[in-house]
Amino acid sequence: MNENIDCHCGSGVLLEHCCQPIITGDVLASTAEALMRSRYTAYIQLNSDYLRKSWSCRTCPKDLDCQQNLVWQSLKIVKTQAGLEQDKKGIVEFVASYKVGGVLGELHEISRFVRENNCWVYLDGDTDPQSKKTISRNSPCPCGSGKKFKRCCG
Repeated sequence: MNENIDCHCGSGVLLEHCCQPIITGDVLASTAEALMRSRYTAYIQLNSDYLRKSWSCRTCPKDLDCQQNLVWQSLKIVKTQAGLEQDKKGIVEFVASYKVGGVLGELHEISRFVRENNCWVYLDGDTDPQSKKTISRNSPCPCGSGKKFKRCCG
């Protein structure tokens, strides 16, 4: 794997200095947002082992399948609440754009994180069903290019 690329989470930092050390276990996520970003990157990498490890043992599903036909396009952190190093709980609201079979969509979730054994883990989240919409060809492309969808990722 060529790690000399920008991190998939959109931080603007190289993957090898951002999410990859968290995913490999070399460092712990210091905040709920850092864990959220690393989980997004793990979904892109189809790394179900890390996703399971970073999920609360209370809520982790028995069957965890990274959808190979789903291609994640971009991540936007909308807001965070608590979830800092000194906190026990945190909330991260995000919008993740994806493409399935050439159709672009968005997942809008308010995720809850907790500390278990002094490590941040994903507990659960509420998704906004209205945000699970397809994007029209003339909409701005959710990848952030500033172009229309039909001229960019469409």
